[in-house]
Amino acid sequence: MVETIVGWLNTIVWSKPLVFGLLFTGIAFSLMTRFLQLRHFKEMIRLMFQGEKSPTGISSFQAIALSLAGRVGTGNIVGVSTAIFIGGPGAVFWMWITAFLGAGTAYVESALGQIFKREEEGEYRGGPAYYIEQGIKGKFGKAYAIIFALVTIVSVGLLLPGVQSNAIASSMHNAFGLPSWVIALVLVVILALIIFGGVKWIATVATAVVPFMAILYILMAVVIICLNITQVPALFALIFKSAFGMEAAFGGIIGAMIEIGVKRGLYSNEAGQGTGPHAAAAAEVSHPAKQGLVQAFSVYVDTLFVCTATALIILISGTYNTTDGGTTSDGSPTLIHDAGVYVQNADGTKDYSGTAMYAQAGIDKALQGSHYHFDPMFSGFGSYFIAIALFFFAFTTILAYYYIAETNVSFIANRLAKNQFKLWRNIIRIVLIAATGYGAIKTADVAWAMGDLGVGMMAWLNIIAIWLLLKPALHSLKDFEAQKKKNGTGKTAIYQPDPELVPNATFWLEDYPKRLREEGIELPKK
Repeated sequence: MVETIVGWLNTIVWSKPLVFGLLFTGIAFSLMTRFLQLRHFKEMIRLMFQGEKSPTGISSFQAIALSLAGRVGTGNIVGVSTAIFIGGPGAVFWMWITAFLGAGTAYVESALGQIFKREEEGEYRGGPAYYIEQGIKGKFGKAYAIIFALVTIVSVGLLLPGVQSNAIASSMHNAFGLPSWVIALVLVVILALIIFGGVKWIATVATAVVPFMAILYILMAVVIICLNITQVPALFALIFKSAFGMEAAFGGIIGAMIEIGVKRGLYSNEAGQGTGPHAAAAAEVSHPAKQGLVQAFSVYVDTLFVCTATALIILISGTYNTTDGGTTSDGSPTLIHDAGVYVQNADGTKDYSGTAMYAQAGIDKALQGSHYHFDPMFSGFGSYFIAIALFFFAFTTILAYYYIAETNVSFIANRLAKNQFKLWRNIIRIVLIAATGYGAIKTADVAWAMGDLGVGMMAWLNIIAIWLLLKPALHSLKDFEAQKKKNGTGKTAIYQPDPELVPNATFWLEDYPKRLREEGIELPKK
């Protein structure tokens, strides 16, 4: 019953207008910002390591780590596997396109998160609910903001954690034979210990874990690619040929290929979904454009680095097909491209995630099929590595989900129930922990369907909002570039917004100037 309802809702939410609307938004914002993802590439990297922070806000690096904790998850391993499985190798190309264009979208939403951030409970809070309320005037803006906050709480607190925990449980069971209930119990205990420690503790854990795991995963991919380097040119040719229908086996599925590539690309890098601005708003920076650029770079890390690493491992191994699980008369898979595809496991269960066959076996086959012919004793190494990688990727994603949920609980509590924030915060903690435990033991198809529904609902609401509030985001980039040109560097840029453009940007109009004056720092003349 639940599966049927969620599936029906997904057909509405994930209709073609959303898929191609995200692509159009990425194209439009990239053009309007004159492809900042190319022009400011070096600046993105420099700003990421700039060490601004305060008792109220976290550093840019901590913010991007927290953001990457949400971006780098099952979508980078399982999502890529599923995209190739359903859409063929060409889906990887459309994931790249989504990431490149999504960098422009990520800048806009993250800059807005910074522009309209507020100080609540001794920490910076921000995100779509905040910029919708402050940027869209009147009762409509307030109602819209509350709707987004409620949808986000349900999505990241109830619907999405199960996708991550299910992938952890599935990979751990396949690699180590651990029962799902044991994994669920371990996840619940560790998660409770961390999230009850507060947002700064979550950021600290994310800062320590995410860069280490992402680098280790990419290094593993580099090793496999180097061992199979002679295959790489042909693999890239395969990706491009199949993306444009020039590969015979995948020539008739361009629509499905684009759709699944964009859908899994969004699920992976989250540009436009509205999750990134929450972490961006928590950063201590002197100009919103700084964190906007840093967040734009995080899309590169997520999709162009980590997702590409996964894709090449899978393609090198040859463990991919586009099939509905059926076979032809000669025993080969039928080439049917349908969102309901699955892998039939030996025990009769259906694996919709693609984890077991398309990711774990990929590393083993890529190693054993390399020029160096690894000994069969290495069989199973891929399962162990993917299980451990997924644990860290997916677990830190759940932590990021909690942070986003708490931010939106704070938003609603401070407007509707000011004295009950701690109560509702504890309730969402319990709900998220329960959803994580439940997701670890339920079927993967339901978990992914619920996750897709949560992502889609947030994306619809956020995309509309950032189009309505585009002007302040573009103005912040223009102001940053003007100061950078004048001073020779963007390091000293200080944001002084136009009160008529953003009259409700209280932090930048009142709080920040006051703090600078108290510190003896003179604001530059406009």
